[in-house]
Amino acid sequence: MKVNEKKIHSKEIFNRSKIITIVHDGQEYQLRVTKANKLILTK
Repeated sequence: MKVNEKKIHSKEIFNRSKIITIVHDGQEYQLRVTKANKLILTK
């Protein structure tokens, strides 16, 4: 089975922000950039 994949650079989605909200299946998740420049996804 082939998986569809889309690549987006984090600079494109964060664009001066440190937190973005993603809505998936009616639920909200926050994607954050840490001080160590890592990504954390929380509900």
